[in-house]
Amino acid sequence: MTTELSMLCWSVVLGLLQIAIAATFSVSQRGLGWAAGARDAVLPPLTGIGGRFDRARANFLETFPLFLAVVLITHLLQRHDSMTVLGAQLYFWSRLIYVPLYAAGIAYVRTLAWAVSIVGIVLLLTALF
Repeated sequence: MTTELSMLCWSVVLGLLQIAIAATFSVSQRGLGWAAGARDAVLPPLTGIGGRFDRARANFLETFPLFLAVVLITHLLQRHDSMTVLGAQLYFWSRLIYVPLYAAGIAYVRTLAWAVSIVGIVLLLTALF
């Protein structure tokens, strides 16, 4: 398995963990009845660390499809080099760091971690041109 595919697999694990953490906080703030129900009622956003974990999860889900696409395309086209490896590693490690930074409410460093993940996607994308 290439490094890029390995980083993709670990990113899926990270995404699943973020979903589980956000769901746990959601149930703790809104109750099991809400989680198991139809969720027809519009509730206010989660608060505190639960809200931050939920927003970090949503942010991950915004960037992950782009990462997935460029990793799979570079793999299918066999465009594997040091830049694609670096891009995949930047994406994964910065997304991993992003979660505790967001949970702790560390604004500017969190934004830097997000930007590094975008640079990782761009590095993968440049291998296609």
